[in-house]
Amino acid sequence: MLHKRSRTFLLRSACVFLSTTLTGGIYPQLHAQQVPTSAPLPDSPTPQLNYPIAQPVAEPEDASRKLTVEADQMTRNGDEYTLTGNVEVHYNGYTVTAEKLSFNQETGEAVSDGHIRITGGPDDEYIAASHGQANLKQQTGKFHDVTGSIGVHTTAKGTTYTNSNPFLFTGRQVIQRGPRNYEILNGTVTSCQLPNPDWRLASKRFVVEDGQARGYNSVFRLLNMPVLFLPYVTHPTSPDERQSGFLIPSFSKAGSRKGYIIGEQLYVRLSRSSDITVGSEYFSVRGFSQLVTFRYKGNGLNFLTAHYTGLLDRGYHDNNGAYVNQGGQDFLLSGRKDLDEHARIVANVEYLSSYVYREAFNDTFNQAVSTDVVSHAFAAYQKSGVSASLFGDRYQGLKNVVTGQQVRIIRAPSLDLELIERRLGSSPLVWSFDASATGLKRAQQNFTTDGVIERLDLHPRISAPIHFGGWMARPSLGIRDTFYSRSRLPSVIPGPTPVQVSATLNRTAIETGFEFKPPVLERTFAAKDIIFGREMKHTIESFLNYRYVTGVDNYTRTLRFDPVDVVTNTNELEYGVTQRFFFHKKDAPVCDEELAGNTRLTSGCGGMGESVRWRLAQKHFFDPSFNGSISQGRRNIFESTLDFSGIAFITQPRELSPLISELRVRISDKTDVEWDVNYDLGQHRFTASNVFIDEHIGQYFGGLSFARLNAPGRFLTSPISDFTQLRVLLGYGAPNKKGFSAAVNSGIDLNAGQTQYGAVQVSYFWDCCGFSAEYRKFELGTVRNDNIYRFNFSLANIGSAGNLRRAERLF
Repeated sequence: MLHKRSRTFLLRSACVFLSTTLTGGIYPQLHAQQVPTSAPLPDSPTPQLNYPIAQPVAEPEDASRKLTVEADQMTRNGDEYTLTGNVEVHYNGYTVTAEKLSFNQETGEAVSDGHIRITGGPDDEYIAASHGQANLKQQTGKFHDVTGSIGVHTTAKGTTYTNSNPFLFTGRQVIQRGPRNYEILNGTVTSCQLPNPDWRLASKRFVVEDGQARGYNSVFRLLNMPVLFLPYVTHPTSPDERQSGFLIPSFSKAGSRKGYIIGEQLYVRLSRSSDITVGSEYFSVRGFSQLVTFRYKGNGLNFLTAHYTGLLDRGYHDNNGAYVNQGGQDFLLSGRKDLDEHARIVANVEYLSSYVYREAFNDTFNQAVSTDVVSHAFAAYQKSGVSASLFGDRYQGLKNVVTGQQVRIIRAPSLDLELIERRLGSSPLVWSFDASATGLKRAQQNFTTDGVIERLDLHPRISAPIHFGGWMARPSLGIRDTFYSRSRLPSVIPGPTPVQVSATLNRTAIETGFEFKPPVLERTFAAKDIIFGREMKHTIESFLNYRYVTGVDNYTRTLRFDPVDVVTNTNELEYGVTQRFFFHKKDAPVCDEELAGNTRLTSGCGGMGESVRWRLAQKHFFDPSFNGSISQGRRNIFESTLDFSGIAFITQPRELSPLISELRVRISDKTDVEWDVNYDLGQHRFTASNVFIDEHIGQYFGGLSFARLNAPGRFLTSPISDFTQLRVLLGYGAPNKKGFSAAVNSGIDLNAGQTQYGAVQVSYFWDCCGFSAEYRKFELGTVRNDNIYRFNFSLANIGSAGNLRRAERLF
């Protein structure tokens, strides 16, 4: 028995001729079944039919039993009707049309010696035959030279599918033995529109019952050409039908690193909303890999997915004769459970045994080069502005690729309490409160905390928001008291290995601040003053935030785990300005404006949309040394700089931060440009520059990203973090566009002058089937230099075969 997530074809027998030449592999994937609406969606690309889904409207029971007869000539003898010419009978939810028909109202028997057509019923059945008879009460009949369907509704306005599992068939003879029970002799079945479907199964005998159509000694024909002989095959006719079984064995060639791949998987339907897939693949060059995937989709937002991959690597010998083993395991679990409207449990957990395993065998570039593994889980209760949660997480990061140095940080557990801002009595003051009790552990090269470090953090705040004439001011005061059960030995030498001591540590920080925003300046320019015949509105928003923190005189004694531990004394001023440009077509209707924050925006009705946004921001430090917290000669990460810039720019006392510039331009609905820059005024150079361009012109699309980093390394004695990356994407088409589509992307290391990865994908889709193929290349130094070939063959409303997944498509 074979299964392919959404719908598959069942295949039994050793005598199966699997003859196909799909890019060096054999992936016939046939056995159809339907995933219910509460089950997880498949992630294989499947072409979609361009027909709307109709929702059948149930008629009252008495109306469905009512008899309506129309004909050019009609005679009646008791319950027996003899009808001739343009006959149309409505009875029991069915409509029967014919040129000549005998019908018995009592028994529901209809007999036609000429053409007859029956439509309707609970499953939107359709039968057109040269002649036949039917019992509309018992839903039985016998028909000849038949074309029919289940789940398809055809009217003068077009064809609609009444469920996501349509079933169309032809047959020399069709015998209906009861509701949803047919026998089709010398016929074909498909999910494509007749009379010329892209694919179909032909067999001397199909049996339709229990939500399935079973065929014997059938032939799978693609574009009217025979492709596969299938001794036994099934096609679902019920939208709720799923089956357990073996998938069709896979065979392909995936590059020099894996070699030839032979694999098999077993699919097990556990319940209506859960399933599991277990499989293994043999890499001719490296050994056996394992795969397990579990999926569950419950009511609302509830879900649980788990995915495991592993490789028993036989290894290889490098150019120096050294034995290299790149095997490993990767496990991911993600889930959510809503206990009620206020409480939920959420988890997103990953375990990776080896970074080398991920880099060498993951087929997605961003995942292959990722050096962080983050896991977290929490249970939260939120009501009336109060949030309480039990939180745990684990961070694992590779900090030195050459030496394999890693840092592991665990918070387990952390009990957090948060009260959002609320009025203090009847006064204009507002207050909020955060508190947490956390157990912490850190491990890195030459240092591991002794057991679990307890930390208690209390953080009450009070402020007085003031608004007058468009001006906004907000003075605030807060106290942050943090207690640690252990501390570290202070050192004046930059970057030493931490030394933990058993002495406790209590840190009390007093925070004061002042936020200030003047009114937004705006001006609207008439269309005659602007080129391209557009109205333009220009707004200018500015802000000024002052922050002063004191009381942190023991920073060098603090063990570091997360942002709570990098609070320092500071005396700083942050200032910035944001300019926005809104364009409005000359003749487009103007909509009502609404206040969004402190800016008047126009939405809907073809009104003004934000076309240009440019933000500039900077910080001035009145205490350049942060009360002596800076370790000179290395990067320092403080709370006040953590979210301001993407780079750690504090390497020595300084008064000014880099100037942050964020420019976003939306030229049209099809064009987006973004340029984000960090410019260091002290060193007079760009420390970071990122450019993103996205363009769509008709069916053509393209994207470009340029990333430049020239920032301090971990230590000033080590090489500077200097790299320049270029990524390019070009393509034509869409995921399910009929006809030809193609795309190519590439990632280039401009410093090294080499392509790190590249991919080319092409696809061609007919009305209800399609084919995609891909060539992908990785060049990741000595760890990986690999060529990968993948493909996917899809049948609409059925499923897909191959190893190219939807999430990895370029278009």
